[in-house]
Amino acid sequence: MKLNDLIPNVAKKNRKRVGRGISAGQGKTAGRGTKGQNSRSGTGGRLYRQGGNLPFFRRLPFVRGKGFTPPTEVEFNEVNLDQLSSFNANAEITPETLDQAHLIRDPRNPVALMGRGELKNALKVRVDRVTKSARAKIEAAGGTVELIG
Repeated sequence: MKLNDLIPNVAKKNRKRVGRGISAGQGKTAGRGTKGQNSRSGTGGRLYRQGGNLPFFRRLPFVRGKGFTPPTEVEFNEVNLDQLSSFNANAEITPETLDQAHLIRDPRNPVALMGRGELKNALKVRVDRVTKSARAKIEAAGGTVELIG
């Protein structure tokens, strides 16, 4: 046996070379038929095109971007207790001091204090909203919580 005697285990089928003359069997129209959108070169029309019908996405109700946002919805700046560990004992924590420490994203929005992490220093906290666990941890450390707004 020689290398040129080796053949693959599975039958190997040559690909069809279309548009290479009439004797090749797939010449002239190259299997695309005559006329019409699919016989032409280029893309097959734009995405979601449905002939003369109104496209599906235009039949749906009008939606802006990521859905409906209620006009009265309030977005809070969320701050966790573990972020307050850098403050000294008996420091007064207000939205202004949190903004100066770069802990809140938008100073125009109210601040909500969340209960993740532990607190060792006694702090005087004045924010718009506090969770029950955060209030319990602050008071256990000897601090006070006051709601503003």
